[in-house]
Amino acid sequence: MCQTWCIGERNLGVANSTFSALSARNRNTHFVSLALAEAPSPTDKLEVVLTAIRLAARDTNLYTFERPDGGVLPPVTPGAHISLMLPSGVERQYSLTNYGSDLTEYVVGVKLDPNSRGGSLFMHNQLRVGTKITIEGPLNNFPLVEDAEHVVLIAGGIGVTPIYCMVKRLIELGRSWELHYSTRSRIDAAFLKEFEQHEQSHFHFDDENDGKFLDVPGIAGKAPQNAHLYCCGPKPMLDAFEKACADRPPDKIHVEYFTPKYEAADEGGFTVVLARSNKEITVPEGKTILQVVREAGLDVPFSCEEGICGACETRVVEGIPDHRDSILTESERAQNSTMMICCSGSKSPKLVLDI
Repeated sequence: MCQTWCIGERNLGVANSTFSALSARNRNTHFVSLALAEAPSPTDKLEVVLTAIRLAARDTNLYTFERPDGGVLPPVTPGAHISLMLPSGVERQYSLTNYGSDLTEYVVGVKLDPNSRGGSLFMHNQLRVGTKITIEGPLNNFPLVEDAEHVVLIAGGIGVTPIYCMVKRLIELGRSWELHYSTRSRIDAAFLKEFEQHEQSHFHFDDENDGKFLDVPGIAGKAPQNAHLYCCGPKPMLDAFEKACADRPPDKIHVEYFTPKYEAADEGGFTVVLARSNKEITVPEGKTILQVVREAGLDVPFSCEEGICGACETRVVEGIPDHRDSILTESERAQNSTMMICCSGSKSPKLVLDI
């Protein structure tokens, strides 16, 4: 088991400064360092080499990646993820467990999924130390509000990976926090020894509670009204969390989805005007905006194609999108200023996009 807090800890020099980047959706503080001048952009593809594999829990491994030249990687904030382009041709997004401004390694946690479509299965069974792969990011759709008066963190299974990173940061800042971590069994809990060192940590193991699930509504109900609540885990847990927090201020509720919340819009039947490219395309039934834009020969950023990573977020100039992503808040959806073109469609006959 991984039993130390040392992952990336030597690289924790931090300064608070805010920035906004549509392509990265990094909405919280970022790190200011002279090392930034040497690091590649978060939107660049980057070759890395796998330098270590460690067991974190049953069927859960930690994978460490570094640049082949040992150089500095793009800065990371708690809650961020990277996209891995695996040799098998599969691309997957995984949350980072370390953060900092001058990192020389990225660490991700991957749980073997019995229903794997090729991502975790390949990582566990075929990826070996020394293998070079391409990554993209980091992106952060799940940023930590570092000046919150109190933070409630709820994690289920492998959903603990971004939460682990947040706990480390909150401890460093001396902020008020509490953790509620649930797994099927104690042996499935990654970082358990570390969390047990802090009285703010609370655990729920299904097999030690007659098979009952974590009482998410009870936890949310007891949280102070001014608290920021975070949840990352399986879809039933996220559904229960969002329902329990429905009456709370939306800006204090934070959710990270690993699987799509909605089906992609592929009804088609509308026109998309690409403002910067001076092109007009028709989206037919059975295709997404992203697919048609790429078929038109345009190189636009994308990754998951499921509306969960944020890489394809595009500015809307005119029209009403049919939002199908798992990232935008209800407030952001109502503004209709951006959309994820990999999965969202249009409610209006014409959309004008900043492409």
